[in-house]
Amino acid sequence: MQQLFIILQSPPSSGFASFLPFILIMVVFYFFMIRPQINKQRADQKFQTELKKGDKIVTIGGIYGKIIGVKEDKIILEINENTKMTIERNSISREKSMIRS
Repeated sequence: MQQLFIILQSPPSSGFASFLPFILIMVVFYFFMIRPQINKQRADQKFQTELKKGDKIVTIGGIYGKIIGVKEDKIILEINENTKMTIERNSISREKSMIRS
């Protein structure tokens, strides 16, 4: 019983010390979750702006093709000799050379 009174009579901790674990969790969350996502978005945006005629790509939907025309936000994709598609830049997933066999 006496130990309970001693614990209850201890001085309250400072305000900063009680927020320190929360602040540390937020810092860890930023470096392991948010920052890698930002870097990935930058890399994807750079990839999409560097697309040029002749690149072989794969769309998000899994369609393989070759770029035959590039406009501001649209790309003309040749699937085979007779099939051409106009797609948005955002719908390109990756280059064909980046795919594992």
